[in-house]
Amino acid sequence: MKTKLILLSFCFVLLGGTSFAQKKKEPKSIISGDVAIKKYHNKEDLDRMQKGELLGLYVERIESLVGLLPYIAFATKPGITMSTLGIPNDSENRKALENQFEATDNFLESNEEFQKRILPYSDTDNLVSAILYYEETLKALHEYSEFR
Repeated sequence: MKTKLILLSFCFVLLGGTSFAQKKKEPKSIISGDVAIKKYHNKEDLDRMQKGELLGLYVERIESLVGLLPYIAFATKPGITMSTLGIPNDSENRKALENQFEATDNFLESNEEFQKRILPYSDTDNLVSAILYYEETLKALHEYSEFR
């Protein structure tokens, strides 16, 4: 009976050890999938929208640009990892990328708070123009990869 108990305990220890063993870290995408916007608009579409909808689009475009611009030397679309670029996927590089993601998230949070407080005072026509400009910039960034 004691032998079975010891053997059973040993099996649990082995199972527990393998489930908590450190796994090799998979490379993360440098550009988040969140940078893509669902739809581009024209001036007529935007002119028909309420200011609240425009505010949401404005903030979304800023988030997309902030998530994409720092990385255009590497890629302009999600899915590219450090490994695919030949950058070693070591702990220091993963840590640097994580720190960058964290800093970007912190910036976007504070920016969104600011925009929600101040942006409603903006002129609707200026808001529409800014959204169109941001969208044209995003389109140009996606075309940028064709020139490399």
